[in-house]
Amino acid sequence: MIRSAFIAFILATVTTLHAADLKIGVIDMSKVFQEFHKTKTAADKYKANYEKAAQEMTERQNTYKNLAAEAQKLQKIAQDPIITPEQRAKYGAELGEKVKEIRALEMEMQEFADRRQQQLKQEDMQIRKGLYEEILMVVRARSKEDAYDIVFDKTGVSLSTVPIILHVREGAATDLTDQLIVELNKDAPPPGAEPKKEDAAAPAKTEEPKK
Repeated sequence: MIRSAFIAFILATVTTLHAADLKIGVIDMSKVFQEFHKTKTAADKYKANYEKAAQEMTERQNTYKNLAAEAQKLQKIAQDPIITPEQRAKYGAELGEKVKEIRALEMEMQEFADRRQQQLKQEDMQIRKGLYEEILMVVRARSKEDAYDIVFDKTGVSLSTVPIILHVREGAATDLTDQLIVELNKDAPPPGAEPKKEDAAAPAKTEEPKK
C-alpha cells in the first residue's frame, strides 16, 4: 500500500513538471541481471554446489540401500526354522543393531537434506542481493553522470503484479538497458578464462536436492 502510494506520488509529481525539463531513463533490470557476466559465473558455481549436495545425498542413499539389504538378509536367516535358538538369538540381535543403524541414517539423511537446502537457499538470496547492489551502483553512477532526473525499472511490478510503468511515449524516455549491460561486462574475463575467486558465487533458481 505504501509502495503504491509512493508510486502514485512520483507519477503525479512528474505530470506536474514540464516534460522538457525532465530527463527520464528506463532499464530492463531483468535483462541486465541475466546478461551480467557475474550472474552467469555465479549460476555455474551454484550449479556445482547443488550437484555436490545431490552427490552427497546419493552416497547416503546407496549406504541406506546396502544396510536395508543386510537387514533383510539377517531377518531371513533369523527366521530360518533349521537354526538353533542360540543362532536365532544371535542373528536377531545383529538384526536389531542393523535396524538401529538404519534409523540413525534416516535421521541423518533428513537433517542433511534440510541443512543443505537451507544453505543453498541462503546462498542464492545473498548472491542475488550482492549482484543487484552492484548493478544499482552502476545505475546510480550512470544516472548521475548523464544527469537523469528519474530512472525506472520497466520490468518492475506493483503489489498487485501489474507493471508499474504501463506506457511510455516513444522518445519520452531513454532505454539504458544495453548501455548498462556493456558497462557491467567491460571487465568480464575472456571466454574460457578462469573466473576470479570473488566472482565465483551463485544465484540461481534450481530444484532442491532429492531426499
